[in-house]
Amino acid sequence: MSMKVLACIDGSQYSQSCCEYAAWVAQRMKAQIDVVYVTDLRQFEIPFVADLSGSLGLQPYQSIMGELQQLEEQKASLVLERAEDLVRKAGFEGEVSRIHKTGFLVDSLSELEETAELIVIGKRGENANFAAEHLGSTMERVVRASSKPCLVASRAFQPVDKVMLAYENVPSCNAAIDYFCNSIFFSDIELHLVSVSKKDDEAGVLSELKAAEDRLGSAGLKVNCQMLHGAVAPELSEYAKETGIGLLAMGAYGHSKIRHLIIGSTTTEILRDCRLPTLLFR
Repeated sequence: MSMKVLACIDGSQYSQSCCEYAAWVAQRMKAQIDVVYVTDLRQFEIPFVADLSGSLGLQPYQSIMGELQQLEEQKASLVLERAEDLVRKAGFEGEVSRIHKTGFLVDSLSELEETAELIVIGKRGENANFAAEHLGSTMERVVRASSKPCLVASRAFQPVDKVMLAYENVPSCNAAIDYFCNSIFFSDIELHLVSVSKKDDEAGVLSELKAAEDRLGSAGLKVNCQMLHGAVAPELSEYAKETGIGLLAMGAYGHSKIRHLIIGSTTTEILRDCRLPTLLFR
């Protein structure tokens, strides 16, 4: 069975870069692309729409709902057609499948990702321009629910020739190391392995960083290894700017939900502040 890349789109501004990154990844992996659009049922469940049945009577209400659903079908068809066009314009010549689901993306995810090697999704959705500093809720739910690596697309596509792997010795980051070692995706891309430490734990972090570097090196990857000091998100963002990094890779949401509620998530902070596409591993 050939590999597949799953591109999740919603017709928003981020859908274009999502398609372009999916094309880039699939081309490198020699994979197929499944483009999926999910009709969000919530738009038919808001109180105003539900109250129409009482105001108009059952028959007119059913007629209006039928028209709304028909319009949504047309929108889905246009969005998927546009997505395939973008993938082709990005230079992808392999197989592209269009998938339209009704419901919620996260509920369909286990079925959709079953044959996928990697998922591509936009950092924000249809309301991106109204909450520019906030991440899309669908994106975060997908990343948390998925068992596959998720590439979170930035607003605009940029060619990638340097990748930074933000490393700490936790299962999600070690899953990233395993993926890098076993995937042709990164075989000819300059790789920067970077850790951020506090002064009091520098020796331990350095030892773990060296072990990760050795694993990557044994897989034939050329690694530029760096230790940074300070706050994680600002240090990684600054390093990426200085070195021309085109893609950030990191472990995602490694702490408990309780800890996330109390002090927030480093993953969320980096995704919000960093303008790069980000490849996340669980």
